[in-house]
Amino acid sequence: MAAAKPPVYLILGAAGSGRREVLADLLEGRTEEGDEPVVLLSGEEAPDPADGRLGAVLRWRWTPERTIDAAWPEGAGPIFFITDGRRNPMDQIEAFKSWLEAGGGELARVLCVVNCRLAEKNRPLAAWYDACIHFSDVVLLNRREGVANKWLSDFRAHFAALCYPCLFELVKAGRVGNPALILDPLALRMSHFFDAEKEWIVSNEAGEEIDPDDPDAADDDEELTAEAVEDPYMARNAGGRRIKELPDLAKYLE
Repeated sequence: MAAAKPPVYLILGAAGSGRREVLADLLEGRTEEGDEPVVLLSGEEAPDPADGRLGAVLRWRWTPERTIDAAWPEGAGPIFFITDGRRNPMDQIEAFKSWLEAGGGELARVLCVVNCRLAEKNRPLAAWYDACIHFSDVVLLNRREGVANKWLSDFRAHFAALCYPCLFELVKAGRVGNPALILDPLALRMSHFFDAEKEWIVSNEAGEEIDPDDPDAADDDEELTAEAVEDPYMARNAGGRRIKELPDLAKYLE
């Protein structure tokens, strides 16, 4: 019998958002027995007081070719991959998918830890968080001290209006209310980028999108075309630049 693929959690967020403190709380709240979890942390991330609570921590490196240099932790239990909190998250998500597939892992969930004070203070970062949350199953609202309630309400209402299926949870003093709920591998993300099967658009000869499951959507003799749907945040123009460019997060960090 083939060995089960280890579940892998991807953790997004800006440097200084408290991602390692939140992760330590999640790990301490785990009830499953078995192989010990492994945390993969960018070699560029500064030390954090929560590091001693994370257990086994390995460092990964971002290469000049924009790939992830990290040995696959053989025999590990759940793997928690923390992105570089100063680099473009879309580049890292793209490289992470390749690394995950090469290692034979299975994505459990994508978590995004939001530094609410940082986001409230810097309105241009709304586009940065929009991108991260597009890929996220769970959004953890952290660093809320001094943040206006109206800003929090508006932030959540923005995604509710767009019918985002992801779960929004408050973090209090570095802790989440229900770690099991956060780590449940049920997919709740908007993006289909990590899905095994591609999403397709089917069009008729006039270029109109049709429902391929509707027997009356097209004539029997009409030629149909199918095109794979590309995630809007991964799409690039003819020059190779991403169509949806994000603000440089590093400019807003201390």
